[in-house]
Amino acid sequence: MRQAPWRIFALVGAVAVIATALVFTVARPSGDPHDAARSHTPQGRGDSPSPATPLPTGPGEAPETVPAVRSFEPAPGPGWAPADSTRVVTDPDGPLTDEADRLADELSLDRADEDPGAGDIELRLDEDADTGDEGYRLETDEQRVTITSATEAGAFYGTVTLVQAVRGQGGVAQGVIEDQPDRPQRGLSLDTARKHFDAEWIEQRLHEMADLKLNQLQWHFSDDQGFRVESESHPEIVSDDHLTKDEVRSIIRLAESLHITVIPEIDSPGHLGAVMAAHPDLQLREPDGSETRGAIDITRPEAAEILDDLIREYAELFPGDYLHLGGDEYAAVMRQDPEGTYPELAQAAREQFGDNGTVADLATAWLNDRAETAREAGKIPQVWNDGMHAGGEVQPDHDREVTYWTGREIGAREPVEYLEGGWPLINMNSEYLYYVLGEPNEFIYPTGERIYDEWTPDVVRGSEPVPDEFANADDVLGGRFAVWCDLADAQTQEEVAEGIVGPLRAVAQKLWDPREPALDWAAFSELADRVTAD
Repeated sequence: MRQAPWRIFALVGAVAVIATALVFTVARPSGDPHDAARSHTPQGRGDSPSPATPLPTGPGEAPETVPAVRSFEPAPGPGWAPADSTRVVTDPDGPLTDEADRLADELSLDRADEDPGAGDIELRLDEDADTGDEGYRLETDEQRVTITSATEAGAFYGTVTLVQAVRGQGGVAQGVIEDQPDRPQRGLSLDTARKHFDAEWIEQRLHEMADLKLNQLQWHFSDDQGFRVESESHPEIVSDDHLTKDEVRSIIRLAESLHITVIPEIDSPGHLGAVMAAHPDLQLREPDGSETRGAIDITRPEAAEILDDLIREYAELFPGDYLHLGGDEYAAVMRQDPEGTYPELAQAAREQFGDNGTVADLATAWLNDRAETAREAGKIPQVWNDGMHAGGEVQPDHDREVTYWTGREIGAREPVEYLEGGWPLINMNSEYLYYVLGEPNEFIYPTGERIYDEWTPDVVRGSEPVPDEFANADDVLGGRFAVWCDLADAQTQEEVAEGIVGPLRAVAQKLWDPREPALDWAAFSELADRVTAD
């Protein structure tokens, strides 16, 4: 049927009105949060977007992360999941901009400086927050996430938790996470003296450590087999395969951005073969004139001068609070009769410390002097437990921390003796935490499952914990998993990286929370595969 002319005119008029309205609507800001997000530049300002479309909901289950969060209080509500409109918001004049930028990059989100709204993530620094030095509070409410901490490190760990929650579950359930580590020192110890590792490999390990909330890398770069970091004070001792100071500075910058402290280890008076290759006159010798492997003659003033030069040089290069001085396995004190084997050392000890002076007294005084040099350079000294000699005329000073690794040395002492003496310990129990290439001297490659099932920070020697009165973060400060390269060619860099994945995960879990884990090892490993970075 033909339409009446007036109806045609009316229809044309209506279409014109609708078209005009559509043009007007498109020309105006839509208010669509996706448009707002696309037009928002990092660190930009402006009103927070008001989503016109429903935001995605988060999971209904408690967060699953590695290490597991210490506390989660669920609440009714939709939770949180990232949307196209989600922004990471923090005070542009505050100290959390780096953490906010990194989080935005990890989750491919935009950044903003103010006005957090629905769907957003806000990072807040509150110096009065009851979160501890490295703790945080992560609250999900009204489909928005707020991470509050008293420190930058705490905020960073809150973002690590959030990223893992997104990887594994797509978001965070409604409620409040309150989380902080049980021990302040949590890390990896790496021997690059016996086996050269390139800078890229070390940086990859730093990223893996940060994803597990580990915060220390102890770097053993001087030993009999090599000296692997450039030296300006003593270039003659540096091995051909080494890292330049610029490469080291780049590693340190990355570590600092991930809240990891790099601790240099300048080991003495043993393990100095690379130094004595350039200074053979300082070599300790047997009565028959043969070399005592790795041992320097601690009666020589020139020996002390070289070590103090190196301590000062690397104290300046490495900005962290700590410097490890070694002290372990000095051959002269490992003999059944040190004084009979080394009569010149024995004579020097008697001249300095009286008729009862011993070679062990000389070694103790040597390490005390190096510790004083480190303190003068602004560092907290750390030493190996077998560099702490008891019962002599000279006692180890107290302003130091002790990394306890062995009960095998002559005169071995239980951890409790150090604790009762007032020396805090860092747990490097060789029974569980020593990954020694080639498995020499009855070492076997540790497994993550055994660490996860049996070890805690308080199991410092063997498989039994220290007494309850010392089972705390003030006495046992934490622990480190150690890679030693005794048989350097037994594994490639790639094989080492693969071999330590499980143990590092287990150590990270137990240092963050030493309680019995909720998951068995198989479930924990499957979770770690899902939530940690490739």
